[in-house]
Amino acid sequence: MPLFNVYPLYDVTPVSGKGVYVYDDQGAEYLDLYGGHAVISIGHAHPKYVEAVSNQVSKLGFYSNAIQNPLQVKLADRLEKLSGCKDYQLFLCNSGAEANENALKLASFKTGKSRVVAFKNGFHGRTSAAVAATDNPNIIAPINAQQEVTILDLNDITGVKAELEKGDVCAVIVEFIQGVGGLDQGTSDFFEQVYALCKANNTMFIADEVQSGYVRSGKFFAFQHHNVTPDIISIAKGMGNGFPIGGILIHPEIEAKFGMLGTTFGGNHLACAAGLAVLNVIEEKQLMNNVINMSEYFIKIAQTIPQIKKIKGRGLMLGLEFDFEVGDLRKKLIYEHHIFTGGASNKKLLRILPPLTVRKEHINMFFEALIGVLANSEIVEAKV
Repeated sequence: MPLFNVYPLYDVTPVSGKGVYVYDDQGAEYLDLYGGHAVISIGHAHPKYVEAVSNQVSKLGFYSNAIQNPLQVKLADRLEKLSGCKDYQLFLCNSGAEANENALKLASFKTGKSRVVAFKNGFHGRTSAAVAATDNPNIIAPINAQQEVTILDLNDITGVKAELEKGDVCAVIVEFIQGVGGLDQGTSDFFEQVYALCKANNTMFIADEVQSGYVRSGKFFAFQHHNVTPDIISIAKGMGNGFPIGGILIHPEIEAKFGMLGTTFGGNHLACAAGLAVLNVIEEKQLMNNVINMSEYFIKIAQTIPQIKKIKGRGLMLGLEFDFEVGDLRKKLIYEHHIFTGGASNKKLLRILPPLTVRKEHINMFFEALIGVLANSEIVEAKV
């Protein structure tokens, strides 16, 4: 049976990983500066992560949410402590899309309204409401398009005010640092005004932290760079270091009711063990400090390279923008220099999303390779 052919694939077959490196089926080593869409937060095969997951699966990998699971409580307590989101409630699921789907559903339950406001170049997932709030018509099927969504320009506070004052908007959902869309950010003034407008118009303010959360921005959540308190915070990717896990943090003013949300696999024992291991390593290794220091180091070098026209993002969620499309550049980095990087809907942007454990020597390796590739006349001519 053939696989459903929906992914354009590089001709590389990783079979193992360690730290910031992966190794293919031929034994070749690759520097991973993309982490599978920012999923690898504490490094491939981190020993404490491997130990925690192995120990848990040897005892109990799964049972349903019909029973007590103390690991969920422990994960919620650790997350509250490290994130600073005091008194929020945690609902666990399996992915970022599912997290955003539940966030939007909960907002609709809470407000009794159905329309959503989202923003251009935003990406929130591929499930029904989440994909309708995503600014990409190519991945929105007719069944998704039935959702009531208004997409505005980022930083368009006049547009947000006009839409919210119509009285039918249940939620505003925003990435504080856009991922797939190309690392654009709203201003603090914009976010703070949106937050105030949501409060004034019985609208839930949803922070999509699926990619920007878990220390990647230099704070635990990217919204913490601004003076706002989201009603709902969606999380996933770096949460499990590769194990499928997601969730939403829910403001204490939102009351739970039996049956309001649910999931079969979400919050299973194995997922919680993975999630706890990630939080433990983040704290023990002081990875937030490493993110801040490595980001400063990376940006300082990037500023010396004239072909880089703009440096976007925060922390270790970074983008390098050129005046040419970067598809060939990425291929040369992976095939000639064995370095994984990422792309975006902005075809001129190279995305850098390494494990939070990345060091200066790895950044040096990247820039040495990048400078070498940029010296290639074929890449330079491609911009013309």
